[in-house]
Amino acid sequence: MLTCKDFLHELSDYLDENLEDEIRAKLEQHITECPNCWVIADTTRRTIKIYKGMEPYPIPSDVEARLMQALERKMAAKQKAGGRTPQDGPATTAPR
Repeated sequence: MLTCKDFLHELSDYLDENLEDEIRAKLEQHITECPNCWVIADTTRRTIKIYKGMEPYPIPSDVEARLMQALERKMAAKQKAGGRTPQDGPATTAPR
């Protein structure tokens, strides 16, 4: 039996139609039985359809510069913390 977690893991390939027929059939069966996953699939499909029909909109240079600075700070903090970010919480060690 397919779980919602399984469905979400396969959602991108499902929407791109990059799945084997058997897996696709299981996902479609899950959607008919799970209203939450149906909403996620339908909303995502509609969102993709809307954005595919739009022309790219350039990011203003000042916004791009601020975004890049923020990403660089976050990556530097993560490297300094040994791969962890402040949002991950403190690193813990296993008891010996």
